[in-house]
Parts: sequence; C-alpha cells; structure tokens
Amino acid sequence: MRSVTDCVLRYCAASLAALSMHLHRFGRVWLMSIVVIAAVVTAGYLAMFAAPAGFVPGTTVVIAPSASATSDARVLAEAHVIRSPRVLELLLRLLGTGKIVKEGAYRFARPENVLTVANRLTNGRYGIPSMRITFREGMSVREMAQEVAAEFPQIASSDFIAAGQPYEGYLFPDTYIFAPSATANSIVQEMHANFETKTAVLQQNLATSTHSFSDIVTVASLVQDEAATSEDQRMIAGIMWNRLAKGMPLQVDAVFGYIYGKQTYSPSFADLSVDSPYNTYTHTGLPPGPIGNPGLSALEAAAFPIKSKYLYYLTGKDGRMHYAATYAQHLANERTYL
Repeated sequence: MRSVTDCVLRYCAASLAALSMHLHRFGRVWLMSIVVIAAVVTAGYLAMFAAPAGFVPGTTVVIAPSASATSDARVLAEAHVIRSPRVLELLLRLLGTGKIVKEGAYRFARPENVLTVANRLTNGRYGIPSMRITFREGMSVREMAQEVAAEFPQIASSDFIAAGQPYEGYLFPDTYIFAPSATANSIVQEMHANFETKTAVLQQNLATSTHSFSDIVTVASLVQDEAATSEDQRMIAGIMWNRLAKGMPLQVDAVFGYIYGKQTYSPSFADLSVDSPYNTYTHTGLPPGPIGNPGLSALEAAAFPIKSKYLYYLTGKDGRMHYAATYAQHLANERTYL
C-alpha cells in the first residue's frame, strides 16, 4: 500500500508540474512562493507524522487491555515508535469511540508513519507470528508460567500463576499455538478446555469407580514423574491406592519439588519433616491438590491401576522398578539395587 508520505510528495510534484505550464501567467516569484509553501507543508507533515529519529528497529510495545487511547499513545511515544502522542490519540479518537485498540504485543520492524501505526493498532496487526509452546507432562503452573512469560512480553509470570493455580492438574500438557494477543486467562482457559476434551472418555468410564475424579487427578500428578512406562505408572498408582487404604503416608519425593518451586529436587533428610500440607512423609492421605499437570497416560494409570499386594517401590541403579509387599523386602531391594 502506498504510504501517506509518498502520496503527499507525489501530489506536490504533480502540482509543481502543472504550475510550470502556467509560469508565464504567475511568474517566477509566485512559483518560488508555492515551492516554499509545499516544502514547509511537507516538512510539517514529516515532523508530525513520521517516526522519530530515535526509533530502534525491532521495538516491541505492549498494549494493555485496560489502557486508554492517551496511555497507548504515550507508551508508543516513549518507545520512539511515534513522534507525537497527541497526533496518534487524535487519529484513534477519529477512527472510533471507546477502546478500539487491540490489546497485545506489537513489534515494529521498521519506522512507520503514525497513520500506519494507528491502522495496525485498530486492526490488531501485531507484526508477531503466532506462538508455539509445548508444555511437557507433569509441569506445574509455576513452570508453565516461565514458558509463557518467555514467549509473551505482555504476560507476567505472576499473572499466569494467578490465573492458572486454581486449575493446577487440569491444564492439559500439549503443544499449543497461541495468537500474539493471548492473555494469561485465555491461555489457561484453552488449556483447561483441552483437558476436558482429552479426558471426556476417561471421565465417562469412571462411573463405577470408588475414587473421585479429583483424587484420581491428584494421584496421577504424583505418579507422573515416578515412572517412565505406562505399566510402571499403573503399578505405582496401585501401590499408592493400597497405602491410602491402609492409612500409610505416601512418602512421594516428587512433592518436594512442588513445595520448593523447583523443577527437579532431591529432598534432604531435613526436607522430609518440612511443615507443608503437601509433605507426604508427615501427612497421611492425599495432598490438598495436584502437584502438576499429568498427561493422559498417568491419568489412565491412576484411574485403572494394576492391583497387587505391593506397598513399596524404588528405582534401582539398573533403571528398573522394584516392588515389595513388606518393609523388610523393601530394605532388601534397597541393599540389592541401590
């Protein structure tokens, strides 16, 4: 599309050409006056509408959802995307009433005149491609927040945590493509909707289960990082249900990563007595809620575990799971495989 600057310059050139044909009527003085006026008009346009000299290619500006035209214009002026915030504010008000600017992050790869900037803001032309994010199975909301904040400059980790924490365990780990205008709430809602879709059949098949779906999700979040294969996950889920039925503490180490907000964490002896409702060494029963967002395999394992007499398990140095029905057998496995 031809820029406004080009149009103005072409108009001036055409006017001068027409005037030159009638030079004998107006004379050189009149012609020079018109040339000066055209130059002044063009310079004035450039001063008001062109990008400022301090513009940096690749500048990204975040337009907040609740911002006004005045604050939007000020933010863009402070980022040296536009020269005059008043001109942009006037253009935005002329283009419509209310909040017509599309929220989100805008990238400006090159200098643009204020009319083009206004057009981009009102049409949501972000200059940023859609974001592709993969959330691995078992990630907590806090871990997901770091991934989101790294891709979306307009979303703070704290905002995503606030939006996602009520849905911990119910955000399906998957690969997503989000628009540049995505918000913490919109991402969380899309992930939760995906969870409902992916677990619909599973939830239907639990009609006769003795466990609630919320308990199954919590167990699945514990099982997720405890085993690599679906068969071992089903075996460990069965052990957890056995221990719960007997009133034994679950003693799952994975909870300490959640307690301390770390992706991987090996608890020390002191950690085993930390005062937290998620501490499965000092508390019997299930934690208050999931410690991460499990994948479908872990969810199915928690819903349909392998029934056994086992109450203990460990991962040996051989990389295999070893099970025991008694504590004495468990100690023997420790001596043999650890």
